[in-house]
Amino acid sequence: MLIEVTNLHKNYMIGEIEVRALDGVDFNIEKNEYVAIMGPSGSGKSTLMNVLGCLDTPTAGEYYLAGERVSEMNDDQLASIRNREIGFVFQTFNLLPRATALHNVELPLVYAGISTTERKEKAIAALEKVNLSDRMHHKPNELSGGQRQRVAIARALVNDPSIILADEPTGNLDSKTGDEIMEVFERLHKNGNTLIVVTHEESIAAKSNRIMRLRDGKIEKDERIGEGRKALEMV
Repeated sequence: MLIEVTNLHKNYMIGEIEVRALDGVDFNIEKNEYVAIMGPSGSGKSTLMNVLGCLDTPTAGEYYLAGERVSEMNDDQLASIRNREIGFVFQTFNLLPRATALHNVELPLVYAGISTTERKEKAIAALEKVNLSDRMHHKPNELSGGQRQRVAIARALVNDPSIILADEPTGNLDSKTGDEIMEVFERLHKNGNTLIVVTHEESIAAKSNRIMRLRDGKIEKDERIGEGRKALEMV
């Protein structure tokens, strides 16, 4: 099992009021699953993504990623597992504006202490996977929105992570470009990557194999999508 979550809680204090952002969440995710996380504002989906991405720690409960007990890790250990096991794709791309696409993709490898030659080889290979090798020397302001998101996906891939976490990956893109980006995700899934996509769009979620719907910090519904139904929803 790639991800194991048991009785996960995350509480916040807003003034004197305690908010239960996650209220006893349980689920497992196997390697090579393609999962969409949905829910209204305040449902806990962003909090869950932050915990799964090792950006935050739970108040209570257990979280295991690739066999490691994440829920008890300190900040340094969390930073290490983030760099090794997780690739992030954000709605706002989060690229360095003065760096080329190639250098943006290399960044996680710099933090991992990989040699310059190997960094370049891996970054070029990652850009080839998203069909952007011909733009590797361009800076973000020289790329379209879709191309910037492809750079972000290549950066997420470059360390061969256990999971790719995408937060509203098409939110800043027009419909046609968004569809092209989702085709990239589908191709990555077919090639063996594990994908977790947070979205509020039913059409985006329908491209996954499983939809987890959150409400009030709990999983309201966890549904696996059959291939037949998935094909119909994508029409």
